[in-house]
Amino acid sequence: MSKHPLQLVIFDWAGTTIDFGSRAPMLSFTGVFAAHGVEVTPAEASAPMGLNKREHLIAMFSNPAVAARWQAQHSRSWNEQDVDTMYHEFMPLQMQNIQRNSALVPGLLEVVTNLRQRGLQIGATTGYFHEATHTIAALTKAAGFEPAANVCADDVPQGRPAPWMIFRVMEQLGVYPPAAVVNVGDTIPDIKSGLAAGCWSIGVCDSSSMTGLSVQEFAELPADERARRIAKTAEAFRAAGAHAVIETIADLPDLLDRLEGKTLAAASV
Repeated sequence: MSKHPLQLVIFDWAGTTIDFGSRAPMLSFTGVFAAHGVEVTPAEASAPMGLNKREHLIAMFSNPAVAARWQAQHSRSWNEQDVDTMYHEFMPLQMQNIQRNSALVPGLLEVVTNLRQRGLQIGATTGYFHEATHTIAALTKAAGFEPAANVCADDVPQGRPAPWMIFRVMEQLGVYPPAAVVNVGDTIPDIKSGLAAGCWSIGVCDSSSMTGLSVQEFAELPADERARRIAKTAEAFRAAGAHAVIETIADLPDLLDRLEGKTLAAASV
């Protein structure tokens, strides 16, 4: 494989560039189940993060523990109508929680400045629906972060782990081949979509929904517990096939220095 200079970095939104710990979707999923009398844990709500939000609901219902609680509460199994009903109820909850959980991840603006000084283009993808995506884009623009392309799950035939959102960003920005693209996310579907697209696939750990803590909660952990949680998230990314893992978004420029000149046929960084 020939070498290609890096041209484009594609970021996920919640848990990667905004909403440290991906709190907005977690709170929305726990809330919509609670409205139907079923308690789900933050971990159960966060496990399918990165998927299209309707598919996320199906993944939660497919969790045997959640399905059993639903059966006990409603005296029947869940069905497609339940998914449709709860998806429509989820959407306004998500909009409310986005407004409260849209802060940029610490260090992001400095990283974006560095990337642009390198001549890299910046795109974004998300499992959010159109309205949520447009709201996030407006909020982050006001905060100083505006990707050149912004694609959501509603824009493509299938969300993650399919590669279509990545390909759509590449198409919009006129970037190819995939070896010139770095995909950065905080979930396993993020990693898998990057691999499916044939680009560099990078996991960020501290703000990840898998680490699952707010900025304040993460900062208040003892150093050894922070390290343990970071290591656990990193291990999951590597098991999913990530080319590299970074502890925090601030580590991305140093990683790009190591990726420059390498090929996707090389070993993980």
